[in-house]
Order: sequence, then C-alpha cells, then structure tokens
Amino acid sequence: MPALSRFAAPPPAVAPSVRRAALTLPPPPRPPYCSSSSSSWNSRRHAPRRPSATAAAAPREGPLPEPEEPDRLLLAALRAARIRDEESRRADPLFIDPYAAVLLSHDVSHHDMDYLVSHVVPCPDHYRLTTRYIDDKLQSLINSSEDIRQIVLLTDGMDTRPYRLSWPRLSVVYDVSPGKVFSTATQQLRGTGAKLSRNSVLLHTPLETTDLQEGLSKNGFNGNRLSLWVLQGLPLPTITSFEKLLLVISNLAMKGSIFIGELPHFPDCTAPTDMGLEQRSLEKLFFTQGFRVSFVQYENVAKDIGLDLATPWEQHGRVLFVAEQLQFSDAQMESFRMHFVRMEEDADEEGFEEL
Repeated sequence: MPALSRFAAPPPAVAPSVRRAALTLPPPPRPPYCSSSSSSWNSRRHAPRRPSATAAAAPREGPLPEPEEPDRLLLAALRAARIRDEESRRADPLFIDPYAAVLLSHDVSHHDMDYLVSHVVPCPDHYRLTTRYIDDKLQSLINSSEDIRQIVLLTDGMDTRPYRLSWPRLSVVYDVSPGKVFSTATQQLRGTGAKLSRNSVLLHTPLETTDLQEGLSKNGFNGNRLSLWVLQGLPLPTITSFEKLLLVISNLAMKGSIFIGELPHFPDCTAPTDMGLEQRSLEKLFFTQGFRVSFVQYENVAKDIGLDLATPWEQHGRVLFVAEQLQFSDAQMESFRMHFVRMEEDADEEGFEEL
C-alpha cells in the first residue's frame, strides 16, 4: 500500500477557533489500472479495445478528426453505476441498486465503457465490497441514534443511496459531488419513481462551490446538531485535497459526529514501507482536525459478510475508516460565545439595578 507523505505532529489541545476554508478540487489524475482478469467475482473477460472508426466512417480527404475529450468524472461515475448494476443482477448480490441501470441509459454508455474508464475507478470486486460495508455501517449508525438526522454524502454524483436506503423521519441528506454529474443523474432518474423516504429531503451542494463550508451552511446544514459524513467516490486527486476537505468537515461537524468511508489512492504519496507507519501518519492527519480514527481491514469486512476471497486482496492504496469528531464545531463555538455575552450583559444589568 502506498505510504502517505509525512504530517506534522498534532498541536496541543486548545479550544478550537472559528476556521473557514474553501475547497476547490481539480479533476483527478488516472489511478493505476486494475485488471478484471484477477476478479474473484467476475468471469474471464477479453481485454477492452479502443473504439475505432471504420473505413466507411472515415473522411475522404485528410486524417480522422481527434475524438472529443470525455468528461472523466462522468465516465467514472457511470463505470461505478455499471458495477452496481452488474452486482444487482447476480443471484446472490451483496446489495441491490434498482436505479443503476437507469443511469446507464446515458448516451456515453453506448461507447466502449471498459476502454474509457477502466483506469479511473477501483477494481469491481473492491468497489462491491466497499459499497456493501458503507451501506451496512451507515444504516446501523442512523438506526441506532435518534439524534443523527443530517447525513452528508461525499460522492461521485451518481450515488443512489438517497433513494435505495431507508432514512428516519425528518432526515436531511446532503449530496456533495461534481455539479454536472449530479445534474445528469437527476435528469436520468426523473420520472423513474426514485424518491427519498417519507418526510426526508435531499439537497445538493456542487463540489465546485468556491467555499464548500458556506455552501453547505446556506443549504441549511446546522453545526449545532449531530451529523454523519460518508465518503465514497468524491474526486480527491491529492492528499492535500483531502486535508482541505477534512478541515471543512471539522469546522461544520458538531462534537460527537461521525465520519466514515474510504480514502482513495493518492498518486502523490510515496511507495509503501510500513503499513503501521502509514496508519500512524493518517491518525495524525485526522487528529490535527479533531478526529479520532480507526481503520477497517477489507479482509475482515469480507469475513463478516461471509465472502470468501479466492485471490489475494489488492487494496491499491485505499483505506476504510471510521472517525469521531472530538472538537466543537464553529457553530457550537459561536453559540458558546453568544451565551457568555448574554451572561455578562445580564450581570451588568443586575449590578445596575442594585445601585
């Protein structure tokens, strides 16, 4: 597993100050290609071939025109939807996504998808197992707490969890994802019956928002209430981009809030040397923003759901995690400040009356 770059040691425990951070992320670079030939779920497949123009389609004069550059974020989201659709059609699926097939009706899916996007998404087996784990963990957390009614999904824009999972009454689900991909998914799902649980609502905040913290706040996110944050599929090209995201979450998440998900592969990280050292570096990164984190082994997840991994598991630098916020949010700090101001004002008024 690739090791992360070195991080500074955590600062002394002090009262957190109000922090504001803008999150602007560029499109991700290409992660290493994961061949499906080693899959323990899929049958043997031929290597994908690049689409080519036939002689009849070629112009009579001059070279063939260069193909239009595809939207890599859209392609990656469609590839993930295809994996979910394939899993849903299995005799004994790990999960069922009834809306994935609808998303695949987008025109781009008519091209050779395997060639276009095999290099920008994880291995199919890996993605299936991760999706099942996050589904189960998310449902367990919200079902066991009467206070978690704010759920923030950090996604690729085509996450169908808002429609296929059950949400408690009065839940507010926030989707943070690339705006164009989310708009495409919304258009495809229109008229298909994709709806949230009764008395729940879905609100979208584009990843391209200049100030992500302000964007979520304008959408009604309340830092004085517990929240659950879920990371899977959000484009994070570098470890620095994740640090910025973690800062935003730390600013917004009330003390006691939970952050779960999967850290993607960061190409800017060095080669792996020691897994324990890598996890300690990650722990320091989370701790600097007020989170206590624990890591989950993929092999243990497979064992818990009764899945036999026939081939050695290749994680490709990805890490499953569960983290708890130990600091106060910006909203909590502001509430404390206003409370102390009122106490001082009341004390001044009482002293004036005595005189």
